[in-house]
Amino acid sequence: MLTTHMQVFALYGALNGLIILILALLVVRVRMRTKVMIGDGGNPGLVLAQRAHGNAVENVPLILVLLLAMAGLKTSMLTLHLVGGFLTFGRILHAIGLSRSAGTSAGRFLGTLLTWMALLIAVAVLFFTAFRA
Repeated sequence: MLTTHMQVFALYGALNGLIILILALLVVRVRMRTKVMIGDGGNPGLVLAQRAHGNAVENVPLILVLLLAMAGLKTSMLTLHLVGGFLTFGRILHAIGLSRSAGTSAGRFLGTLLTWMALLIAVAVLFFTAFRA
């Protein structure tokens, strides 16, 4: 059972690190299959794999930094799990949606929504904490 704020942060940091690692490995797999070692070679599958990985790398670090700040400030465990859970499930859904289609998909939409909700909640909590007396 997670008993400290830093353990909760560690859980979501590790899970999202694993998601990014898996997405990187998927890029490598497509590169090996297509023999495209740099760029995307115009291969749609490689473009999708690269963007699924890139999008996670673009979004996860900032939210994890905010989650770390929240853990350090002893934000409620419920709020930490809410932000971490939204981020993690959002990244999984987004990666699945984007890996299947470059177009609009439920996975991409819900994944983006959950990721943005995690960001918004974290920002709001930290603003509230920063300006409270």
